[in-house]
Amino acid sequence: MRKELIVATSLTVTIIVLAYVITLGSGLGPLFNGIRPLAEVYLRTTLNPSQPSFTAMSPEGVTAIVWDYRGLDTLFETAVFYLAIIGAIAIYRGVSEKVRLNGAGVGLSMIVKVVTKVLIPINIAIATSIALHGHLTPGGGFQAGAAMAVIPMILIIAFSRYLLLDLKISKEVALAFRSIGLAGIALTAFVPILIGLLSGVNAYIMQNQLKADASFSLPAYLGDALVSGSLILYNISEYLAVTFGFSMIFLLLSIEEDIVKEQMRGDGVEH
Repeated sequence: MRKELIVATSLTVTIIVLAYVITLGSGLGPLFNGIRPLAEVYLRTTLNPSQPSFTAMSPEGVTAIVWDYRGLDTLFETAVFYLAIIGAIAIYRGVSEKVRLNGAGVGLSMIVKVVTKVLIPINIAIATSIALHGHLTPGGGFQAGAAMAVIPMILIIAFSRYLLLDLKISKEVALAFRSIGLAGIALTAFVPILIGLLSGVNAYIMQNQLKADASFSLPAYLGDALVSGSLILYNISEYLAVTFGFSMIFLLLSIEEDIVKEQMRGDGVEH
């Protein structure tokens, strides 16, 4: 008990000191001396129809920066992230998800299971809303995918992984939807080039709205709804990729340790 108290006190003191140094102690430099010049550029141009050749047509500055102004950086960061997931999946290559036990009677109490069933639709609605409004309000595809990926993790904890297998949610299914998300990102990135080649106009990779020397532009509006061209497409695609990428990891990590060890050693396992 004494050891835990010392650790908790040390962490509390460390957090307070760091918070003071970073904020009131000017650890990040001057924070309240007006808007910096670069920030002014973004605030003036992220949603500015009067400058059609220099705007992302999105009121959400972070999404505009991530998928438009510095879109190639995000594309490579996304590739690195999913290569890391592939590496984790490779460790489990050859490990079967099949179970050798009856899933009946496993998981947490009935109260937890009922509460989980009530919360799951709310979670789905919130995560989907974050993805679809990521170009309008704070959030985006990654945040939405991370929120959505909580669902399989909660289901595994509350009901066990047997429920997901009964629902036909396997690593193969997760891999298929993850691949659809990644294909959506790649297709959105190359659509301007493809349309430019077919129509004979100049266009750039990952181009969203028109530029001074490239008249190609993805639609900023769908009817009366502001969709911000490529931004909503990137958010939806990354939503799928992140959701099912993490879900696949959770499924693999939930396989019983003894089954994994036996299969990795090459021992026969009866299912």
